[in-house]
Amino acid sequence: MNNIDFQAQIFKALGHPLRLKILKRLVGGELCVCKLVDDTQFTQANLSQHLKILSNAGLIAKRKEGNYSHYRISDDKAIELLNNCEILATNYIKRLL
Repeated sequence: MNNIDFQAQIFKALGHPLRLKILKRLVGGELCVCKLVDDTQFTQANLSQHLKILSNAGLIAKRKEGNYSHYRISDDKAIELLNNCEILATNYIKRLL
């Protein structure tokens, strides 16, 4: 996979509201998948599919502890990307009003 294709994969991963919600929760630090299930109110199976997409895009990393999986944002640059996206969206919405 070349660099442009991988960049597109990152943006595709960011293109779903639930995945953005997951990433915003992980900005605060590592969380157990059980906590993410509670926060999102989605089934663990559905959440796991979204976590896999985020992981394949290199946005999150997984750590196993016993029977529990813990997720965290894999790179501080991903947090910067999320923050910049929020700023862009906020500025755009302000211009519309």
